Order: sequence, then structure tokens, then C-alpha cells
Amino acid sequence: MKNVTLRQLRVFAAVARHLSFARAAEELHLTPPAISMQVKELEEQVGLPLFDRSGRTVSLTTVGEYVLAHAKRVLAVMKDAEDMVARFRGLQGGELNVGMVTTANFFLPQLLALFRAEHPNVDVRLHVGNNREQLVRLMQNHDVELTVMGRPPKEMATRAEPFAMHPHVLATALDHPFTRMERVPAAALAREGFIVREQGSGTRAALEEFMAEHHLALQVTMEMASNEAIKQAVMAGMGVSLLSLHTIGLEVEHGLIATPEVEGLPVMRRWHVVHNLAKTLSPAAEAFRYFILERGEAWLAEHFPQGPKPAGRRGGRRAGAPARPPTRR
Repeated sequence: MKNVTLRQLRVFAAVARHLSFARAAEELHLTPPAISMQVKELEEQVGLPLFDRSGRTVSLTTVGEYVLAHAKRVLAVMKDAEDMVARFRGLQGGELNVGMVTTANFFLPQLLALFRAEHPNVDVRLHVGNNREQLVRLMQNHDVELTVMGRPPKEMATRAEPFAMHPHVLATALDHPFTRMERVPAAALAREGFIVREQGSGTRAALEEFMAEHHLALQVTMEMASNEAIKQAVMAGMGVSLLSLHTIGLEVEHGLIATPEVEGLPVMRRWHVVHNLAKTLSPAAEAFRYFILERGEAWLAEHFPQGPKPAGRRGGRRAGAPARPPTRR
């Protein structure tokens, strides 16, 4: 394999990541025939097939899995070398790979847009993980340099730096009886059916810890893997939910969801920017890390409510509107 090229390894890794020659071609801005040719030349160097091709499906062979593990290490070392050279040149451009939990989807793209406005030559790639486990794998595989999440992982050595408070409140339909109460006692939540995220979700963990702290039994009416689906179910009156205020800014502003004041709420968590200690940050990642630590908290405080406030309805309370509502992209 002494004549294997970095280009072949990059193409091979892309095909292995997507298990699709066409999608690898899109990512690398090449044609599918060019991708096939690079893989074929690599297989000739190895002397064994790296992929099983059955009809339209593509999968790695056993040899392919071993070669992929070594290819990732080679490419990671080369990326570190490129980053080192870039440090001497200064931040003129580069690639920024950021991971985030789905809850951060309601503010992180806007922060990335502000960052890119100041660094227009940086190529930003955003990876969304449905849960912490997916983000941990992305960090372990060096697919992302920085991750924005609530609970830092314990499965690996990371540097986790808090940059903003992350309030969680009770979300209900507008006509829920709680909205007519000045303040809801925590004990009243034991009679409510909750719509919850899947196990392993930070939002689910916050709810379970709150209920346990108040010695209340949690009644789960429905489990969903999407914050958007939960919001729709809450608005339809199918149950209540504990949700991040950063996910419901638009719904609160437009009077679609109520957030009654509840004893012991909001639950205050923290947002963290996290990176793998085994990975040296690129200049672009270091710049964004500094950006979010310096400006993330102020931006969130300006654009999102920080807790339940009077809504102007007789006897009811819901969160105040953001100063400038975030736009969805």
C-alpha cells in the first residue's frame, strides 16, 4: 500500500461515511465515476475489495473496516498538520465542523451566521445529533471539533466550558387550567400527563431530576424524539411538557404556547461548548470557541425570555416575548 494517496483515502472515507458513491461525490464536489475510479485504484493497492456492492446497497467488507480505521488516523494527523500551518498564517479561512443537540437548533445557526459574517472565508459545517450519544460518537471519530450541548460527556476526556444559562419551563396549551393560576404548586404536576423526549435526552433528564427532587411520580403520556413534535402535541392539548425556553421563543411570542409559573421552575441548566482533549483545535474552531464564550450568553439573553412573566391575560402567566425574535433558517 506504499503508493496509496491522500486523495484516495479521503474519497474512501467519504464513501464509507455515507455508504453511497453518489453522496460522497456530492460532498467532495466530484463526479460519481471519479469517486469509483479512486476507490478502484485503492482496492488495487490493497489487493482486496473494500466494499460489498449488492444492487444499490453498499457496505464495508471486513478488510474495508480495518482500512477505514487506519485511514481515519492518517487523515486526522494530516488535518492536525494543516491546522498547525494555518496557525502561522493566521485565520484567513479554513473549515469549521460544529456539532449540536437538536435543542440548540433554535439559536446556534444564528450565532454561526454572525461568526461567519466576521470570517467570511471560513467554511462552516453543522452536524446535528438527535441525542448525546450521537454527539459523543462524532467527537470520538473526530468528525466535529466543537460541540454545543447541555450535559458534557463522561465517556471521554473533554474540555467543557459553560457559556450561558439554559432555563427549562413547563409548557402547556393556552387553555390549560394552570394558565389561570397565579402560581402552580409543584405537587399539581403529579396529576399531569407529560409528553417527554427519549431516554438519554438532556431535557428528559432535567424533568426526571425535577420530579424526583419534589418526590413526585412522573406520568408519561407520550414519548417523542423531536422537540417540534412535542410542541405541536402540547399546543393540541395532548399533555404538558418541560421544554427549554430556547426552543419555544417563537411559539411564546406568537401566543401559541403558555408557560405558567410553577413552584421550583425554571430548572436552570447551562449550555457548554465542548471539545475532545485529544484533538488540537484548528484556528477556525479556536476562533469560534472564543466567539461563543464571549458573546453567546449576551445574545441568548437578548433574544430569548429567561423565565415566566405576566402575559397580560387575567390570572394567567406565560413567558415574555424575545426582544428580537429569532428567525428560522
